[in-house]
Amino acid sequence: MSKVNKMSMAALGSYDSMLPFKSIGLDVTTINEESPDAIVMLIDKIARQNFAVLFVEESIYKDNHEAIKEISEFNDISIIPVPNQRGSIGIGLASIRQNVERAVGMDIFGVK
Repeated sequence: MSKVNKMSMAALGSYDSMLPFKSIGLDVTTINEESPDAIVMLIDKIARQNFAVLFVEESIYKDNHEAIKEISEFNDISIIPVPNQRGSIGIGLASIRQNVERAVGMDIFGVK
């Protein structure tokens, strides 16, 4: 029987937004008012660890989109934007739509 390398999931965002992720056992990193450079370095550090998925609060994803895109290209991790406790700003759905369109070759969701 071969050993399976378990890859886990992590989440990054404000304390209130990350509580649900912590309650289901994800490795959670909470941030307060940190500089954009510090946030990008933190995302890069998480991406280099043995995580398969990183859930990032939508506002952080929006503010650091280009850096996150580059980190995703060079690391074997899926970085997924998630809404905070105030609700979605639509970035998560747009990201999923874009990734599916890139994988399938067309927009299968229909009307934007």
